Amino acid sequence: MIDSSLVAALIRRTAEAVILPRFRALAPDQIREKKPGDLVTIADTEAEAMLARLLTEADPGTVVCGEEGVARDRATLDLLDRAAPVWVLDPVDGTANFAHGRVGFAVIVARVENGVTTAGWIHDPLENVTVHAVRGGGAWCGDRRLEVRHGLPLAALTGSAYGRLDARGGDAGRRLTASGTVAGIRNTGCGGLDYILMARGETHFKFSSASLPWDHAAGILIMREAGAAARFLDGDPYDVHLHDRHILIAPDEAAWEGLRTALAA
Repeated sequence: MIDSSLVAALIRRTAEAVILPRFRALAPDQIREKKPGDLVTIADTEAEAMLARLLTEADPGTVVCGEEGVARDRATLDLLDRAAPVWVLDPVDGTANFAHGRVGFAVIVARVENGVTTAGWIHDPLENVTVHAVRGGGAWCGDRRLEVRHGLPLAALTGSAYGRLDARGGDAGRRLTASGTVAGIRNTGCGGLDYILMARGETHFKFSSASLPWDHAAGILIMREAGAAARFLDGDPYDVHLHDRHILIAPDEAAWEGLRTALAA
């Protein structure tokens, strides 16, 4: 297994070389739509290419499944079924924020082996903060071990909620706030940043109506290692091969069940 601190250093190196110099400095022709409403910038493509090169050079025999690579060729997802370790990359999570010059973007990297996430890193380039975890080794921010706080009442929790619960509507965030179940919703527009905030105890829960691996594989491992309850809303364990399932993360089992009940009401 490659050294976790080396991976963190390669992520920072990439962010400093090709992401931060582009922030609030993008030309119009450096932003495009992959599909309606789904932006990609030159920083996304350059960062994915650089990270892929650095990680596979540092860890020979590994392959890369990146968000932008999948956008070009959906068959890239098949790499997750191979025996070789796979680097799952979201080079700039929160691209809409980044493209519009707004704060709130991150780099997400997960290492997946035989369908199991064995390590994950999430880096906030603007704050130069990285949270990371190795399966069975705890969650960390620098040399500080991260542990979520258990036993908080639902009414004291804040967190993020993205998407709808069903095709008819049912916005998850509105349902939680309208019912008075939680203290508030704090959506940053960047799933990676949401995970950093949760891991550091600044927020407490997360709902997502989709489960793409570059968005969640690293974050779910980090939250589990920090002591949180993190799985699909139907109760099944997270699986990197399933991409259209609802995800719910909470500080402990009692909070997870309470939030699920509120979402189903």
